[in-house]
Amino acid sequence: MGLFILSLLSMFLYVCLDLKKSFHMLQQNWYNDGNRYLKWINNNSRFIFLWFDYLYIFIVLLGMFINNNILSIIVTIYYLIISVILYSRYKHEQVKKPLAFTSRIKRMCVTILIIYSIPIVTILLTFYSKNLYLYYFIIGSLIYFNYYIVYLANIINKPIEKLVYLYYKRKANKKLKSLSHMKVVAVTGSYGKTSTKNIISDILNVRYMAFPTPKNFNTNYGLIRTINEYIDKYNDYFIAELGAFRRGDIKSRASIVKPKYGVLTKIGTAHLDTFGSIENTTKAKFELIEYLPKDGVGFLNIDDELQVNYKLKNNIKIVWYGLSDKADVYATDIKYSNKGMSFNVHFKGDEKFYEFTTKLLGEANVYNILAGIAVSKELGLNIEELQKGVLQIKTIEHRLEMKKYGNITYIDDAYNSNPVGSKMALDVLKLMPGKKIIITPGMIEMGDKQYEVNYNFGKFIADSVDLAILVGTNQTKPIQDGIKDSKFDDDKLVIVNDVKEAINIAQNYYKGKEVYILLENDLPDLFNEK
Repeated sequence: MGLFILSLLSMFLYVCLDLKKSFHMLQQNWYNDGNRYLKWINNNSRFIFLWFDYLYIFIVLLGMFINNNILSIIVTIYYLIISVILYSRYKHEQVKKPLAFTSRIKRMCVTILIIYSIPIVTILLTFYSKNLYLYYFIIGSLIYFNYYIVYLANIINKPIEKLVYLYYKRKANKKLKSLSHMKVVAVTGSYGKTSTKNIISDILNVRYMAFPTPKNFNTNYGLIRTINEYIDKYNDYFIAELGAFRRGDIKSRASIVKPKYGVLTKIGTAHLDTFGSIENTTKAKFELIEYLPKDGVGFLNIDDELQVNYKLKNNIKIVWYGLSDKADVYATDIKYSNKGMSFNVHFKGDEKFYEFTTKLLGEANVYNILAGIAVSKELGLNIEELQKGVLQIKTIEHRLEMKKYGNITYIDDAYNSNPVGSKMALDVLKLMPGKKIIITPGMIEMGDKQYEVNYNFGKFIADSVDLAILVGTNQTKPIQDGIKDSKFDDDKLVIVNDVKEAINIAQNYYKGKEVYILLENDLPDLFNEK
């Protein structure tokens, strides 16, 4: 019995290590919102069910023919060894956004502990030594399906999370009512939400106290947490980013923050597999504009045909921005350098134009800045304040963020995962004077356009870089096809299965030369193929 309990402790150690990874993936996949976590499991089974898991089956079968004490010792040693292997793997894994041990994760830990305890306590209370191999089979099977145990715990906890959600939502509603002086600007779209949100905040802060939702706090939970923990009585404006995976999400989020001003960036194919069609995506994004009050103001992109052709169901003031001279706020004479951009801005009814300068790069950021200028002008900023605000816009983490280390400059665009943003990033890379390298796993959640957008991405890559490093042999197949069909030098195409290996290759490929490395598309935690 003593050796059996000792083996349980070694199994518990392994489960704890495995849970950290499974919790991390659950968290990155929005706690299975839109079945994202379940889809991730099904698409990455070869990374979940590892080679040493199958060795355990042999050990259990062997237990039918050997002494129980020897079996317990073998199981103990086995789980200690694979715990070391797993720890070593996780220790060297490159993670951009680590697991946050939130209260929700802690509640799930309790639920999972109960799930595991039920069979283990039952076994201990009815312990019969001749069934030892059978006990190990039962417990080992639970461990084998650990990722699905987490999925089950997430389902079990839903009623609890619902009650917690309602409590904090009521608290947020009460707090917003007490801040009646504060106006809310909400931002949504398929691309550019986070950048536009931060840009609006940076410009408004020239005169006012504006606060944007932190990082990617663009879900109901994130917005509620922002209101309860970050917003205070000194804020004049709250800039809220609203994310979505399906119809109804934007309306739900808008009902929490109750915006008077709404901004649409660009509507496209992001999350097409959950929206189902571009029509559904368009209707979902316009939920924000159609939620605005009668005295509200919507800011729309005049160069987005989906926005221009949409028939609004409410009658509010609309301010158009873009590069077309038909817009209320538009830009001309855009000039790029590796230090930033400058462009002229025109306002409807004003014959003059005004030059603006920014540290940001890329045409998409011109649109984001124009949205910020349009909103800030509507809210009372004068031209000098607008120019000062644009000049002081901070680069946004992981979105065309430039970081120089010696002769290597990283262009960190790791949170971008859409065709427009990816193409813009390559356009920026082409402006750079040195050797140009891209590291990318490609784009996901594009529905039936997944192959097409990644194939075209491959063709853009072939026209823009000196060296292409693709992460994931299988998932980058469309990009490989696009690159090869563009007659790109095969020696300059490298395919690896781990982001860390890719970065190591990029850092050492052009030694002694000026190198620009573009890190493009999403988090490596979701893409490593080993």
